[in-house]
Formats: sequence, C-alpha cells, structure tokens
Amino acid sequence: MLIVVVPQVLLGRDESGATVSAEACNQILYDGLCVLQHRGQDAAGMVTGDGSMFHLRKANGLSADVFKQHHMQELKGHMGIAHCRYPTAGNSSSAEAQPFYTNTPYGLCLAHNGNLTNCDEIRQHLVDELRHTNTTSDSELLLNVLASELMETATPKEPLSPEDVFGAVRRLHSRCSGGYATVAMVSTGGIIAFRDPYGIRPLVFGTRTSGSVTDYVVASESVAIDCAGFELVRDIAPGEAVYIDTQGRLFTEMCHDSPTLSPCIFEHVYMARPDSVIDGVSVYASRLRMGEKLAIKIRRTLGEMPIDVVMPVPDTSRPCALEAARCLGLPYREGFIKNRYIARTFIMPGQTNRQKNVRRKLNPIRSEFQGKRKSPATRHPPTPLASADG
Repeated sequence: MLIVVVPQVLLGRDESGATVSAEACNQILYDGLCVLQHRGQDAAGMVTGDGSMFHLRKANGLSADVFKQHHMQELKGHMGIAHCRYPTAGNSSSAEAQPFYTNTPYGLCLAHNGNLTNCDEIRQHLVDELRHTNTTSDSELLLNVLASELMETATPKEPLSPEDVFGAVRRLHSRCSGGYATVAMVSTGGIIAFRDPYGIRPLVFGTRTSGSVTDYVVASESVAIDCAGFELVRDIAPGEAVYIDTQGRLFTEMCHDSPTLSPCIFEHVYMARPDSVIDGVSVYASRLRMGEKLAIKIRRTLGEMPIDVVMPVPDTSRPCALEAARCLGLPYREGFIKNRYIARTFIMPGQTNRQKNVRRKLNPIRSEFQGKRKSPATRHPPTPLASADG
C-alpha cells in the first residue's frame, strides 16, 4: 500500500511579503494509512518534506502503534509519502520498512507496492553503477534504479524538470520487470508517481481545491482519497507517470510505448476494500457479478445436486455469496464467526503463524452445519483454509 499527499504546495505571501506556511500533511497521511491498513500490517512508515529536509518515521507494527503523538509532531512538512507493508520480498525486518531513502540525486524517498521479477539482474547492474543496496527488498532496488536514471539528466543547482522525471521513468520501465505502483519524493523537486506498463497494481490520484490552491493525493485505492476529503480524478494509466512540482503544478506523460492494462484479479476478489473503485470498476459491483457468474456455473455443472445454504468464507466473499444465494433461490447463512481482533491472516509472515491465527480467528456456528445434506466426500464440518481471511 502507498499513499502520497501534497497539500497546499503552492505557497503564498502575506502583505509583508513573508511566506505563508503550508498545511502540514502528516495527519492526512496517517488517516490514509489507517484507511488502507488492510493492505499491510507488518510495518508502517511515513516521510514528510518541508522543502529542504526529510522527516522519517518507520517501524514494525500497525499504523496506530508506529505513530504516536510525539512522532507526528516531528513529521513536519507540506508534502509526504506513507506506506504500510506486508513482506512480498525480502524479510520482516524493520530495516525493510518503507519508505526508503537515498541522498543522491537531491535527496530521494520512495515507496512501492508490487513485486519486481528481475531482482538479480537489477542488483548486478546497480553494482556496475557503483550503487549499494543494504537490504534484500526489491523496493530499495527500485529506488536506486530511479535515482540512477535521474542522475543521467540531473544538473547541479538546476531544479528538476518534468522532462528529467519522465525520461528517468521511461528508462526505468526498460530496466524493471514485474508489478510496481510507485511514489517518490524529491527533497527540492516535488512528488513523482508512476505505474508499471501492465497496471498490475492499482494507483489513483485525486484533488482538493481551496480558493486558488489545489492539493493532490495519490493512493493505492480510491477509498483513501474519499476519506481524506479529496475528489477522485482518475486512475494513473499503465506506464504513465505523474509529476507534481513544488509550485503545485501537475504534469503527466505516458512513459512506455506499448502499455497494456492487465490488472491483478486478486484486488477485486480479495485484497481491495469493497468501497474502492479500481480502473473504473467498483470492487463491490465486481464481487456481486462474481456471485452471479458462480450461480450460473453451479446450475450448469451441478444441476439438481442438493444445496442447502450459501455461506461466505472469508468476509470479502459476502457480496458474492449474497448474490449467488439470490440467483439460486437459496437461503444465505453465516457459518463462521470472525474474531475482529485478529488481523488479516493471509499477509502474516510464515505458514505456521497463519494457521495458528486462522484457528483463533474463525469459529464455526455448528448449528448451521448440523443436519445439512453433505456430498459423499464430506465427513466433517468444513474447516477454514489457512489463507482464508477477510
């Protein structure tokens, strides 16, 4: 998960000529992390910028545990990025929490959602370029590739231009394979956001206007934009890059010659919140249609095979189960009760840990299974799979 906010970057001056302070972005970033906590619970991080310095806080744990009041007071600045992580590459060390930082060029921070598939190749190229990575995270590799490409056109004492940014992202696409929805912040240059040429992971942006000032937010899901009080503009297209400079100007450009939208179906099936819209498709509506298609397949393949009820497992299947029950004319029942104090189990590190927490999390309502008809292969009430969660 990742989210970027640049509130009120267009600074004004009062009657005396003094610069008017911009609104701090830390609270909006924190709220966004809480809204998108379902995308990662292993670690959380936030970095803010005030035009000259970065202020960073990251650690293992949920967002509410990582960021206390004294941390928030130190996260000063009008632009920032934040991330909540579950490990898909590397390990669970707090050193691999995002965002990552490198000091050249300019000072650069990056957060990334996805997986790179050519890490060994990238790592060797970075060694050849005399760049060093200190973790096994593919996100740190992505940071160094972006930094290396920005160095190609970066000019001392010259501000970063949109042409510099888009050229760097175009070259990055040619070096990196896999899925990546990425946001980066340059200490003196603004915010960069881009999506891989296949659009595997979601990325959207929105705006909020106050007088003559426009604020921008970029997030993995539209629900974070809604809850922050911004208006959703659109998805960032596969292969597209967005650059918001320090004066609040928005620039966009397609940085790949042949982008193809091939989004991860897991977002609609399970990962995303149902109140999000991804690539113009409502997640909730897509799950209803999955239930409708499931009902059609059941009728086609099972015919008159006796079915007593339809039950959702896990929670994210509830819209699908409701629609399937409606289409089949069957009762809908809750078969498992979820312990709301156990976090998402599929993103917990380690199979043993996942299995242990599933047993803690889901407990069957046995009366709902007693007396029901069973298929010949079924001898006991169903047991939730280790990856089942909602």
